[in-house]
Amino acid sequence: MTAIYDDALAPAGVTIGQFRLLRLVERAPGPLCLTELGRVSELDRSTIGRNVRLLQRLGLVRFVPGADQRESAVALEDAGRRALREAAPLWDRAQRRIEAALGPQTAPKLRSLLQSL
Repeated sequence: MTAIYDDALAPAGVTIGQFRLLRLVERAPGPLCLTELGRVSELDRSTIGRNVRLLQRLGLVRFVPGADQRESAVALEDAGRRALREAAPLWDRAQRRIEAALGPQTAPKLRSLLQSL
């Protein structure tokens, strides 16, 4: 399934993991500290740091001062917002493709199983 989403999101220039992190940053009420981003994404701090630095190199996010001087926070760049706008319909299309392949009875079961993880 990851490959299906990655292929679908490729025209927007992001992978499924990058799309997810960008969405989490977008939905935060303000800049999101890396510790909080790790908590909401359920990834450890070192993984978040690496992934956010890659997003920064791609020009999709920027580091900003956090509320606590000891912590960095991350905010979307305009390019990150554009990538999300481009990627959202691609994500939706991939989602519909997967649900159609699974069928109307299996897709809800899969969603339920994945949410329990």
